[in-house]
Amino acid sequence: MKKIWLCAAAAAVLSWAGAASADERHETRPLTEVQASGGGGTAGIVAKRFGKWGMDLDGMDASVKPGDSFNLYANGNYLKNTPIPADKAAYGMFYVLYDLSQAQLKAIIEESAAVSAAPGSEMEKIGAFYGSFMDEARVEALDAAPLAADLREIRDANTHDKLAGLMGRSLYGFGSSFFGAYVFDDAKKPTENVLHLSQGGLGLPDRDYYLVESFKEKKDKYQAYVARQLAQVGWENSAKAAADIVALETRIAEASWTRIESRDDDKTYNPMTIAQLKKAAPSFPWAIFLKQAKLSKADRAIVAQNTAFPKIAKIFAETPVSTLQAWQAFHTVDQASPYLSKRFVNARFDFRSKTLNGQPQITPRWKRGVTLVDGSLGEALGKVYVDRHFPPESKAKMDKLVSDLLKAMALRIDGLDWMSPATKVKAHEKLAKFTVKIGYPDKWRDYAGLKADPTDLYGNVARSSEFEWDYGVSRLGKPVDKSEWLMTPQTINAYYLSQKNEIVFPAAILQPPFFDPNADDAINYGAIGGVIGHEIGHGFDDQGRKSDGDGVLRDWWTAEDAARFEAKTKQLGAQYDAIEVLPGAKVQGALTMGENIGDLAGITLGLEAYKLSLNGKEAPVIDGFTGQQRVMLGWAQVWRGLYREEMLKQILVSDPHSPDPVRAEAPLRNIDAWYEAFGVKEGDKNYVKPEDRVRIW
Repeated sequence: MKKIWLCAAAAAVLSWAGAASADERHETRPLTEVQASGGGGTAGIVAKRFGKWGMDLDGMDASVKPGDSFNLYANGNYLKNTPIPADKAAYGMFYVLYDLSQAQLKAIIEESAAVSAAPGSEMEKIGAFYGSFMDEARVEALDAAPLAADLREIRDANTHDKLAGLMGRSLYGFGSSFFGAYVFDDAKKPTENVLHLSQGGLGLPDRDYYLVESFKEKKDKYQAYVARQLAQVGWENSAKAAADIVALETRIAEASWTRIESRDDDKTYNPMTIAQLKKAAPSFPWAIFLKQAKLSKADRAIVAQNTAFPKIAKIFAETPVSTLQAWQAFHTVDQASPYLSKRFVNARFDFRSKTLNGQPQITPRWKRGVTLVDGSLGEALGKVYVDRHFPPESKAKMDKLVSDLLKAMALRIDGLDWMSPATKVKAHEKLAKFTVKIGYPDKWRDYAGLKADPTDLYGNVARSSEFEWDYGVSRLGKPVDKSEWLMTPQTINAYYLSQKNEIVFPAAILQPPFFDPNADDAINYGAIGGVIGHEIGHGFDDQGRKSDGDGVLRDWWTAEDAARFEAKTKQLGAQYDAIEVLPGAKVQGALTMGENIGDLAGITLGLEAYKLSLNGKEAPVIDGFTGQQRVMLGWAQVWRGLYREEMLKQILVSDPHSPDPVRAEAPLRNIDAWYEAFGVKEGDKNYVKPEDRVRIW
């Protein structure tokens, strides 16, 4: 089921895995078994692991030279001795905190389900959503029955116009569309909400899965999965229909922009009136699509992949109605499967989790139930979560850390040797206008309009999706609400949003190992300080730099400064392009550029801010580690990451973030202090000559 995850669509997030599901938006990362009993155990486990001053010394591997692999030096024993849980495709520090957050939410949810809450209250709705998911006997008895009405509508949609209408309705229901849509800030008029349209239509993680030979096996297994799901609902000639669907999606993939092209803020800003859109892509019935999507009052749209739209519209017009019906039927079954009987759940898991991600075992049902409630009533849960698990002193210390990091960025701007005084003035203006949000929103979402029925899982999910859609569509014609958050407090992530020029840190990430009020300051400046610096850096990365302090997408750089900046990013991209993660599989420097710049800024600013915090005093040495060393170890320990091979392959083609082991050490190769602190010398594997080190911010 699709929901409007604007953090993924519009913001630069710290970790993609932390922001969205690898499989299903309501089925995000699962928990480890240590969490099965609930509450606060993990906090103690984390604190114990990271010791009295915040560093996991036992997790290090001192036999590895820091200059050969800083990730293994800082984390080698941990990585060697930590298995990936069977119900996960990857594991690391984000997952550890996710486990803790979900266990805490489980306690809140089960309390809600156990008490007799007031009718219509948020607590009653939380209990109803969870109860409907956990009533497995009822779900099994219903089997495919909840799909009947949706499949009947698809069979009755016997014209292209009717199918375009179903695509419009799929934006807030089960099913799919050749075009995505959401309402959000206008990048050039950031006080106004506007309709955004983007390419869609694919069922595999990326266009490369259709077009690159190395993914042929996955594509073949996808076709078998499509046939299996269609057969399970009695669709006629399911094998032939599956072949036709994959052929159709392959044509769409060929017409689609790459992810690298789609991350360019200038190229994806293509404003059109609806009349201009109809003229540009005349083969698609836009009026019907927009009406069924409840978007008829939109008079204009920002079209992302504008040159792909006419091609995809033409593919729609040329595809037989029977193939489009089968395509819509499959995507409806695929998205509904997590809320149906085991034969549907298992079919989806076998392909989307096991085949695509390498995950051996399905997540236990109660964990999936927690994730469903979190995705449907997130801020209702968030209110209770904050009351129980976010101490006021954490927010106060974060205020100080953010202030220090912003001061560090100001100093870095002043010291740049490649930027002219004129552009520095504008950069300072932008920095001064940063908005900082910490912990939780000032006002909470109202879920009064969402109906929850403890006996109707399928209906609950459908109503939740429509409720979220209506909330987004209601923005049209209204000013942007600058107080709104794109993440709930219990989200293990952070983000920068260019339209609002804001950095946002949810409560749940403000825990060890990212942030510990009782840890050594150097560790905090490397860990959460690096996170803060990363998000500040997004305001000045290859895309964030294109917006000014008011969030307006415009060029505020001199041509000479822009050229120098782009030369540096090209040099950084070449560094990452050379990193081979798996045999024959390398990081894509252009795809991960924004996040790589953010990482380089993160550790740079963490070091600078720690130096400022000392007020001219000498940093203490703790257990033989200097202050600078501890900052960099603090950075590396939060990027501990383990991946199953299939998941890693997917990340390399579809994730705008480099894999965690790369993030732990690659930015440091450009930091002079790293060479000094750890005695890195020429001949070490990660040594970069001083003249080749990339110094951006």
